[in-house]
Amino acid sequence: MHLLVVEDDDIVRMLIVEVLGELGYTAIEADSAGAALKIIEDPDQPLALLMTDVGLPDLRGEELAAKAREVRPLLPVLFASGYAESFTVPEGMHLIGKPFSIDQLRDKVLEILGAP
Repeated sequence: MHLLVVEDDDIVRMLIVEVLGELGYTAIEADSAGAALKIIEDPDQPLALLMTDVGLPDLRGEELAAKAREVRPLLPVLFASGYAESFTVPEGMHLIGKPFSIDQLRDKVLEILGAP
């Protein structure tokens, strides 16, 4: 399964991608909403999940998710936020608070997608 990870912090993105890879997923990286949208809009790119930071430099995570759902209405979305307690999760989407452990990330992805 291919998962799109959108995170502007290079180190955080690298760690998420590494963990997802260890879990058996193929992680595709984007450092901005603009880069992510190019991937999302590619009909030849399979995607099972969009995992996005809430605070991106070019768009808020919610805006990216809304645009992604216009193109791929059934795409599951997982937001990552350091301000999880003050973030309202859009209906049908998911949230993981930062910082999160490897186990928390694994459990959340498995909850959303099941085993790879």
